[in-house]
Amino acid sequence: MMHQVGAPVPGTFLSTQRAALERRFQYYLDKSVPRTLERWLGTALTVFVYFTRTFALHGFYIVTYAIGIYLLNLLMGFLSPAFLPEQRRAGSLGADEDDDDGPSLPLQDGEEFKPFVRKLPEFKFWFLITRAFVMGFCATFFPMFDVPVFWPILLMYWFMLLYMTLKKQVLHMLKHKYVPFSTGKKQSYSEKGSAN
Repeated sequence: MMHQVGAPVPGTFLSTQRAALERRFQYYLDKSVPRTLERWLGTALTVFVYFTRTFALHGFYIVTYAIGIYLLNLLMGFLSPAFLPEQRRAGSLGADEDDDDGPSLPLQDGEEFKPFVRKLPEFKFWFLITRAFVMGFCATFFPMFDVPVFWPILLMYWFMLLYMTLKKQVLHMLKHKYVPFSTGKKQSYSEKGSAN
């Protein structure tokens, strides 16, 4: 089937509108990057609305459990360094790759301090959490997702997963001596000496 010259191609209008919508969405996402507090407050409101709806409906426990497992996975990415020291030691990264990948954890005590780079950046962490709760909220409008389950067992199982996963992560943090959170710029020895 051939189209005449100058005739509109089917689907172009929809694809053009979709691209314009994606550009506008990306524009607002980009504008929200420096507004960390406002973004997280919006996410807290989304979480509150989701839990209010599920509490009022007395259901959708399996959706909530799925969100919980997904959040646990995101949290592990957020707390993990982008480049692990054992990867550098084992030679899984080539000499050229190691220099180009950016900051990583120091291998030895005397090595230069390099800032902690997360496997999952804060902005992406926020975005994926917010998206998970928005999708969960939308799922509460479809009765097929309201699978009857005994929710206390799901809750207990989720806490066991949380404990085991966080224990493993904390042991990893202790082994490699890193803290994924910082409270500000560290003072150098010269700055400490001049302050006294």
